[in-house]
Amino acid sequence: MPIELKIPSVGESITEVIIGSWMKKEGDAVDEDEPVVEVDSDKASQELGSPGAGVVSKLLFKEGDTVPVGETIAIIDADGKPAKKKSDDKSDADKSAPKKEHKVKDTTRIMPAALRLMEENNLKAADVEGTGPGGRILKEDVQNVLESGSSARVSKADLSDLDAPASEGGMRETETVRMTTLRKRIAERLVQSQQQAALLTTFNEVDMSGVMELRRQYKEAFLKKYDIKLGFMSFFVKAAVDALRLIPQVNAKIEGDNIVYHNYQDIGVAVGGGKGLVVPVIRNAERLSFAEVEQTIADFGRRAQANQITPDEMQGGTFTISNGGVYGSMLSTPILNPPQSGILGMHNIVERPVAAKGEIKVRPIMYLALSYDHRIVDGREAVTFLKRIKDCIESPTRMLMEV
Repeated sequence: MPIELKIPSVGESITEVIIGSWMKKEGDAVDEDEPVVEVDSDKASQELGSPGAGVVSKLLFKEGDTVPVGETIAIIDADGKPAKKKSDDKSDADKSAPKKEHKVKDTTRIMPAALRLMEENNLKAADVEGTGPGGRILKEDVQNVLESGSSARVSKADLSDLDAPASEGGMRETETVRMTTLRKRIAERLVQSQQQAALLTTFNEVDMSGVMELRRQYKEAFLKKYDIKLGFMSFFVKAAVDALRLIPQVNAKIEGDNIVYHNYQDIGVAVGGGKGLVVPVIRNAERLSFAEVEQTIADFGRRAQANQITPDEMQGGTFTISNGGVYGSMLSTPILNPPQSGILGMHNIVERPVAAKGEIKVRPIMYLALSYDHRIVDGREAVTFLKRIKDCIESPTRMLMEV
């Protein structure tokens, strides 16, 4: 009995997707809900599972094809039998023959450039740890293995083939990869932000001693009660809620000739995903406890790596927080996520000498950056907003006392 795999609704206003990569090929067995294909929209990438168990009998579209929502893209035969592998049809003599060591298996999780490099260098899939989405092996993963010498080496024949180009200045390969719909959408929105908003950035620094001491005191009890670590992001989300209440212009947006003020705080948090940066939204952050904020962010982080953040989860934010500090950034000027009017940039924590009450002391300091739309937020309001963030972080108990 045939089962149709269709493109589901992946978010409001999204009418089509692009076939990213097929994770199963015709003749492969598949279980119910097992991923069959990865599709890209202008909001997110996500895997589609099989609606039932069976065998993939027909793939109706190629990778890179644009497909409307609701279209059937594959047929699953519930009564089908998996296609026989070529080795099953060989004679006993062939089966007993030694296998070539350079044979690469499970190519469905190996990118084409990586596969080519592995075959050239006698590497098996087991020799390389994939760091791409879903554990896919990238060209960089193979190069790392070759450079570290932790696995198979290039054969003499291969070395002789490589000597000529290497002696002329090294390999000069290029690889052209289709830009994903998500990456194109990110590019469009960033350019839109630069062109349509009057962007300006103000900076400040914050002493993280208070937050770090509070975490030290309560981290064990917090972990025991909520089964999650108390991180820095929950403090900044709660501080942002406080500052947005004080300066509502930063929590507003422009619609035509009108300013729309939000009396709630839906805060987007930038998270690195398998296909790029995504910004899922913490809904009604003003109603959440520290633990609920941490649990929400941790869930976003896990699902972003697996490309499981849905488009609806990335829509409608009123303010955004981006933490470049996790990657080692000292300072940056974040770009607005339109139509929002403000974005807070966090950075790494570094011990720096600070003058305090006539003495020089070493303190854990983080630089903060607030980019804002000067059409709606004045400089005085932006500076006051960022100063409020600083005050909340340096005296975190004031957020509990709401003073």
